[in-house]
Amino acid sequence: MRTLRRIGFAAGLALSVAIPAHAFASEPTIPPEPATFPAEGKIHYVARDSILEFKALPEYHEPDWVTEKFVKAGKLPPVKDRLPKEPLVFKTGNMPDGVGVYGDTMRHVIGGRPEGWNYGAGQTQGWGGIDIGLSECLTRTAPLFQVEAKDTEPLPNLAKSWDWSADGHKLTMHLIEGAKWSDGAPFNADDVMFYWDDEVVDPNVSPLNGATPETFGVGTTLKKVDDYTVEWTFKEAFPRQYLYAMAYGTFCPGPSHILKPQHPKYSKNTYDQFKNAFPPEFMNMPVMGAWVPVEYRPDDIIVMRRNPYYWKVDEKGNQLPYLNELQYKLSTWADRDVQAVAGSGDFSNLEQPENFVASLKRAAEKNAPARLAFGPRLIGYNLRLNFSANGWGNPDERGQALRELNRNEDFRKAVTMALNRKALGESLVKGPFTAIYPGGFSSGTSFYDRKSTVYYPFDLEGAKAELAKAGLKDTDGDGFVNFPAGTAGGKNVEIVMLVNNDYTTDKSLAEGVVAQMEKLGLRVVLNGVNGTQRDATQYSGRFDWLIRRNETELTSVVQNTEQLAPVGPKTSWNHRAPESGEVDLMPFEKDLVDIVNKFVSTQDNDQRAGLMRDFQKISTEHVYNVGLTEYPGALIINKRFSNIPQGTPIYMFNWAEDSIIRERVFVAADKQAKYELYPEELPGKPGDKGPM
Repeated sequence: MRTLRRIGFAAGLALSVAIPAHAFASEPTIPPEPATFPAEGKIHYVARDSILEFKALPEYHEPDWVTEKFVKAGKLPPVKDRLPKEPLVFKTGNMPDGVGVYGDTMRHVIGGRPEGWNYGAGQTQGWGGIDIGLSECLTRTAPLFQVEAKDTEPLPNLAKSWDWSADGHKLTMHLIEGAKWSDGAPFNADDVMFYWDDEVVDPNVSPLNGATPETFGVGTTLKKVDDYTVEWTFKEAFPRQYLYAMAYGTFCPGPSHILKPQHPKYSKNTYDQFKNAFPPEFMNMPVMGAWVPVEYRPDDIIVMRRNPYYWKVDEKGNQLPYLNELQYKLSTWADRDVQAVAGSGDFSNLEQPENFVASLKRAAEKNAPARLAFGPRLIGYNLRLNFSANGWGNPDERGQALRELNRNEDFRKAVTMALNRKALGESLVKGPFTAIYPGGFSSGTSFYDRKSTVYYPFDLEGAKAELAKAGLKDTDGDGFVNFPAGTAGGKNVEIVMLVNNDYTTDKSLAEGVVAQMEKLGLRVVLNGVNGTQRDATQYSGRFDWLIRRNETELTSVVQNTEQLAPVGPKTSWNHRAPESGEVDLMPFEKDLVDIVNKFVSTQDNDQRAGLMRDFQKISTEHVYNVGLTEYPGALIINKRFSNIPQGTPIYMFNWAEDSIIRERVFVAADKQAKYELYPEELPGKPGDKGPM
């Protein structure tokens, strides 16, 4: 492979200075200012400590029907005996509409399908907020969208508090004491350690959201101190960054009393048998979340009922959640928006820009059942190139040659310059929604700095010149460039691009990339698979390029920061090492890794901001990921629901299903409807059919 060529800027050119008007299109510049978008909602900021606390209350309450049908009948202990010693208490002052009332359901519509309930072993529950409703994690980040950046640190959750050692290398976490799983089994440090030792650390297990040991820092260890105390040991001093990794979705422990007997370390099962031990038909899976799965009908619906052992309350002692039931109609992601706008569904993250215009028109009508509010431009799509040249995914000769091209900076510049991003955005939706996105951080995050962003404008002829610099020519005259003689048989450069078939937006962008790359002389073939297969294909390294929507490391920066660069063998989405190997870093990647490690270890906010400006400049200058387009999302919520925080983004620290804090959401008594499919019923025993 030829030596990587660093991009040469015009003499004296600084990104902080305006680019001369006579600059050629192929010269690097800064991205244009996006169009203003007046429909964007405004966030009401609050102090972090105004959201919740842990304390005992003088009395506790629950829905009357639970007391009458279950407690008095001897089927359940009194509510005070089902709650922990000091439950998590949501403060009334942070509830937009105050203390709620019990009743009603929230009807979701999703396009995913559940594989099963073994989240820690990598099974999807269908997405759309299902796993968020089932899972609770050591810390919580979603509500932080309403907290000022200077006050931002993850909220306590299963870990009610934590203490740092004097040298900052040890973190002692104190777990909530006396909390129980939905089947009444105690939650304690054994559940935390099973998740760590037997799911995160075990190389044969891949938790759903990709947690690895490196997610929490290379060399980090975790041990049990007692039933309600665990101790982290880090190589870095005071790496508070990892508190974010202990939230959804990388540290959400499962019920070890149910999972452990199925794990190969403690049974004769294979790892596949462990992963598939709890199929979607397995009802009443114990959870720490507010709702428990009680009904599953393939291609129809998933129903979740209130968890009678849920460990959170309001300030009046009312056990949460207020809503008795969640429903998930199994349809399509596009249908989710349609039904939410029409009123046959209650909630949607409007993230498919193809539906923006129609949704806005319907929401503007006086009799519209749902309200709609847009947030900042935090939804971005990028093209990621497989940079691993040392065996990840076992590429054949063509695949290996393509990866060498991906590592060639001239080739990457050709690709990014050949993209007409304005046309890509307008192919999704007309109007002021989409914006040019060169790559790197989303423009909606507080760490984004436009002047530190290097943008290569659309210039097809300039792109072809860069392709020639990379040594690629059309030697057979068919319109596509060929590998050099002696490489991959001198055949056409053919690129297999992985795309998620579940989303119209993903497919539309992929088709646009294919068409634009054809004009450059690159033949791109789509490998369109569903979300589950897409994840498996990506994690195993079996792709040349992939289209991926921006994850939290590009939208919040403080979450999953290690995924910004290959700081470990499995942290990057598109550059990993084969088993027992090291990542073959390119020179500029070493700089990115160094920046990420410094960011994680420093507590100086000004220094952190400066480091991320450096990261943005280096990553966009060297085309670390190829940006496609970005746009805002909107929250669609039925008007009957109360306690929805103002300006809730559909995705920032987490999805809006978590950001709105669904356990606090309620429907006023005079607005409640008879939507519950299992009124006055509670979850049954694990594995039993249906609710109790």
